[in-house]
Amino acid sequence: QVQLVESGGGLVQPGGSLRISCKLSGFILHYYALAWFRQAPGKEREGVSCVTKGEAYEYYSDSVKGRFTMSDDLPNNTVYLEMNNLKPEDTAIYYCAADPYIDYFCLKSDDFDYWGQGTQVTVSS
Repeated sequence: QVQLVESGGGLVQPGGSLRISCKLSGFILHYYALAWFRQAPGKEREGVSCVTKGEAYEYYSDSVKGRFTMSDDLPNNTVYLEMNNLKPEDTAIYYCAADPYIDYFCLKSDDFDYWGQGTQVTVSS
């Protein structure tokens, strides 16, 4: 059974840093495209960062490029999103997602079949 469980969200001040995690079970990370999405109140879900199957390609949205870094710990089946220089507009629920069929561009939420429940990140002073 495929499961994705996010953790590590919380409240952080502007300019601060936070690392959120996604523990995956039921499949092998290397054979799946993996992504982080976020959704702020009243807004559509936005692709933040992703890697395609086998980590062939990596993508970041323009809004987070240079501030966020996606990484993984394959032996522990965990994916991370390191977020630096956080801004109030980064406030959202962050979701991790996985899919076995995405070989190229991977920032479209409709392309992903497996999702976590989300973790809240709030950037505020």
